[in-house]
Amino acid sequence: MERPRVEQLVEFRRLPTDGFIRALLVLYTPFGICLMLLRIFIGLHVFLVSSALPDGLLRRVIVRAMCAILGMFVTQRDSRHQDKNVKTYISNHITQFDHNVLNFLTPCHTPLLEGHSGFVSWARGFLELGWMDNRTRLAEALRQYSSLEGARGLLLFPEDETTSGKVGLLKFSSWPFTIDSIVQPLVLTVKRPFVSVNVAESSWVTELLWMFFIPFTVYQVRWLSSMSQMDDEPEEEFAARVQEHLAMELGVVSTQHTKSDKVEYLKRMKHMAPQAASSANSQPSGNRARTFLPGLSISSLSAEDVRISGMAKQVKEVLPHVPLNAIQMDLVITKCVDTTITNLLEGRVQFTPEEVSVSPSSISLSSKPHLASSKLVTSLKKAPKDAPNAKPVSKTRFEKSPVDRHLSLQERKDALYAYARRRYIEKHELQPQTEESQTEQP
Repeated sequence: MERPRVEQLVEFRRLPTDGFIRALLVLYTPFGICLMLLRIFIGLHVFLVSSALPDGLLRRVIVRAMCAILGMFVTQRDSRHQDKNVKTYISNHITQFDHNVLNFLTPCHTPLLEGHSGFVSWARGFLELGWMDNRTRLAEALRQYSSLEGARGLLLFPEDETTSGKVGLLKFSSWPFTIDSIVQPLVLTVKRPFVSVNVAESSWVTELLWMFFIPFTVYQVRWLSSMSQMDDEPEEEFAARVQEHLAMELGVVSTQHTKSDKVEYLKRMKHMAPQAASSANSQPSGNRARTFLPGLSISSLSAEDVRISGMAKQVKEVLPHVPLNAIQMDLVITKCVDTTITNLLEGRVQFTPEEVSVSPSSISLSSKPHLASSKLVTSLKKAPKDAPNAKPVSKTRFEKSPVDRHLSLQERKDALYAYARRRYIEKHELQPQTEESQTEQP
């Protein structure tokens, strides 16, 4: 089976594409807004009740019933597989409220892995132990917590990031499996009418408002039999075995994509979306390109963006007729200046050449298009170092014969190669080798 790409594991579109469902959503919107405002008021009372009542079965039952009014319904299956002696629960990660939902079924804590500690993280139900930047120290602190008498179970999400839960699972981290040698796997599925359950880079506040807006969201938890780590089995292999088991039960693919891959992809798309939008605006209205990820916010430039911009300037110095957005889009993929220059010269990247200032010699050559390219190659090979403005002609006459067109293309490629080589030598102050020196080398 073909492994899915990292972008296939995440939802990017909130609203449905089906016209009939969109029409129903438009008709439902006035009622949904009123329902959202009412549920915000009720939600404040749910929070106060959950904070006032002591932890126990009565509190979970009351809070679960009140959350049903908020549109959050929780069901469970195969609860007979639940092992009361196991204190580490492993689940796939779909929404930012998975830990709250599972806490309705069994008392458990989820450690805070990112973000700021304080009232907000406590109100959301996270366990604050610190060591968010060091998973080894965090695992050690969780082991000490689990060893305490009467401690609640630990609910961990080895994917470290949310997915759609429909295509595949992110690669499980090994640190959750260093806490205990026996884990209780859980399979979580989430369904919601009209809109997607979770969208990439959406905040928990936005997801909460959408939950209040939509009539209901159904969380279904299925308990699986507990799994034990074999003798002399590394934690990495134990994590991979549990991941394969959960993927098989979910009916999805177990991938090797990690949280870092997802974050890197989203960062690339945010960088490429403005470039795609600017190029789409420059095209005719009937042939505009789509943006890569609709709905993604454009944040400040990261270190990777600065590096891409620096490399794009280097390519622009060598090939000034190439638009900067075409250079940047190819550099995001290649991460190499030389490879991008080669792709641009060999026509692997489509672009519209920009107008560049040319010298009188280049203009005179362009008056005879059939001979321009061959003369330009000869002039570039003989050009002195003090002629930096001698640039190849980017446009030639369209020849009638296929053979002539091929020769013209090859001549223009040779001219561009020679020009780029000379600019590189001048920029880095290198000493070019002559034909005599090349033949004298052993």
